[in-house]
Amino acid sequence: MNKAGHTKKDITLDSGCDLKVLYGELDKNLKFIEDASGVDIKARGGRLSLEGGEAAVLMAERIIRDLAGLVEGGYPLKLDDVKLAMRAYEAGPETPLRDIFSEAIPVASKKRHVNPKTKNQKAYVEAIKANDIVFGIGPAGTGKTYLAMAMAVSALLKKEVTRIILTRPAVEAGEKLGFLPGDIQEKVHPYLRPLYDALYDMVDAEKIEKFMERGTIEVAPLAFMRGRTLNDSFIILDEAQNTTTEQMKMFLTRMGFSSKSVITGDITQVDLPTGWASGLIEVMKILGHVKGISFVRFNDKDVVRHSLVQQIIKAYEKYEGRNGKPER
Repeated sequence: MNKAGHTKKDITLDSGCDLKVLYGELDKNLKFIEDASGVDIKARGGRLSLEGGEAAVLMAERIIRDLAGLVEGGYPLKLDDVKLAMRAYEAGPETPLRDIFSEAIPVASKKRHVNPKTKNQKAYVEAIKANDIVFGIGPAGTGKTYLAMAMAVSALLKKEVTRIILTRPAVEAGEKLGFLPGDIQEKVHPYLRPLYDALYDMVDAEKIEKFMERGTIEVAPLAFMRGRTLNDSFIILDEAQNTTTEQMKMFLTRMGFSSKSVITGDITQVDLPTGWASGLIEVMKILGHVKGISFVRFNDKDVVRHSLVQQIIKAYEKYEGRNGKPER
């Protein structure tokens, strides 16, 4: 200890840690931790010297040790992971990073697995494992749909289900797609694009085509779910804030034996006509205490897109809190 509140600490990393992965290209990972924490970091091989405010040094040390533990376990650490780790610790370091990031979801991609990056994302993955119906509710960019898709693909590969069904309400077309040109796939494709994007990020294009030809993977607008019973399926309903009361009830009662449903949505982004109730908002009140159904809430701290997305969400929440939500 040099002066009040100022400290210097030396740490030595285990020899099994790949320092190139931990430090990043041209030490970018270390430099980010240094800038974000205000701690001066000097590294010589696996020995690091940390100097700065006492609390900041303790936080930087814990982040570096936790990230080193991930790397030792074979985690392919990237700068974006380091940024998310720093954000997690600033929010409160109650949960070690290895407990969050190491929840690997195996998928058929070059990435080999998908990992939750925040405590709420980890809780979401665990809820999907433990419950047959899970609602993921929160702002854009929090991984609601992506993680649900990873769990669906993983369940299909492990033969826990025989098919994946992906659906969302085509609100912009009012579920009346006849006026659009082309066959049914061409008509609904623009509304289902986000689901396709997540799917193609995890499974090779050739496999997807084969799965779709066989009906193993089905992508369809919500209106096409009426009258069906879905057995042995992993069903994802995306953009559920844009379902009506009747549509939500219809969807939830389609589930058959050995099936699992994940419903995602952002209740601050309802696009239904004025005066229409959102089925997602209502179902939170109706099914909130039903055993076997889990609700997981996300917030701006769970955003895993560009760091500006988190700031945009905060700014809108502040504005709407002051002025009330604008009329649609």
